[in-house]
Amino acid sequence: MPLSVGTKAPDFSLKSKKGDAVTDVKLSANIGSKNTVVLFFPLAFTGVCTNEMCSVSQGLGEYASLGADVIAISVDSPFTQEAWAKQNNIGITLASDLNKVTAKAYGVLLDDLGGFGSTAARAAFVVDKKGVIQYAEQTPTPKDLPNFDAIRAKLGELK
Repeated sequence: MPLSVGTKAPDFSLKSKKGDAVTDVKLSANIGSKNTVVLFFPLAFTGVCTNEMCSVSQGLGEYASLGADVIAISVDSPFTQEAWAKQNNIGITLASDLNKVTAKAYGVLLDDLGGFGSTAARAAFVVDKKGVIQYAEQTPTPKDLPNFDAIRAKLGELK
């Protein structure tokens, strides 16, 4: 079960790669300054995940205007995520939960996805500036997308 609204969001420190730089992505970097949309997705280079991240990338300006940062997390390596982002013009910050600790902490780790082993479920969380979850959703199946209208509406309330 995903963490519920009102719960303190677990901090994370995950690797992200762009170009020659490998950086640490931390939820705590946004605490006190901006709200954060944390998106979990199962696997890079899959159709639904590519459509979701491309769509969110195209709307990054809207999230920024709502005072929010977007971080997308999968169990892929940062090298896989970077290649996928380059191929598909994905502009979201992608973070690698290769050891699956963060997906487990948020309650969205699937034991097995189609015989590929454990992976993150498709899920979305809105974490406010205080680090508290204000919106939480795990989709019924990995093929379903989160309710982005509800996410943007929540961000509008928090602005």
